[in-house]
Amino acid sequence: MRISIYGTGSVIRTAALCFTLFIAGLFLPQPGGGAVSAAALFFILFTLFFYRDPEREIPSEPGLVIAPADGRIVITQHVNHPVTGADSTLVSIFMSPFDVHVNRIPIDGRVLDVRYVPGKFLMAFDHRSMTDNERMEITLQTAAGTVWFSQVSGFVARRIVCGLEKGQQISAGERFGMIKLGSRVDIVLPPTIQVTASIGKRTIAGETLLGRACCF
Repeated sequence: MRISIYGTGSVIRTAALCFTLFIAGLFLPQPGGGAVSAAALFFILFTLFFYRDPEREIPSEPGLVIAPADGRIVITQHVNHPVTGADSTLVSIFMSPFDVHVNRIPIDGRVLDVRYVPGKFLMAFDHRSMTDNERMEITLQTAAGTVWFSQVSGFVARRIVCGLEKGQQISAGERFGMIKLGSRVDIVLPPTIQVTASIGKRTIAGETLLGRACCF
């Protein structure tokens, strides 16, 4: 099982702690010692599960917009967005602690801006988290126009990792970061992209189609 490069440090530190607790549990009075060892084993297995980073089959057709995150679509609505303009479409993906949390680029393009916004830590399924929570906002220039998306922290998720830099050329499906534990990713698409996503649909980052550029 591949472990995400964004979680290597966390896995190593957790493994060291869990190994110590597991060994200590063997020497503690029972049944308490056994419970400590079992808890340590469970926690390291969950950590490995959480930081998993499976390979994905990226669609090669140009002009496709693919999901930047694993999860479930909780919003699709028309918005007037300051970056993408009027009649844009917001697609919001909620990520549970059991989803793969590695994020991927939704469409080929160039990074125009990467902006960290401090904020609150509301529950990620609370739609106020889109504007009130700590987040990382990314703007892309693409052949279909400007695309904006953000990694949003949640009540549990308080660590956003984003490896993008302004001016960087990127391709759809590339890994660019992750949000640790439950969270959400919001993406706003310009009117030049025909959105096919629907509320309730499960998404797989790098594979699930969210829309198609009209100019291709």
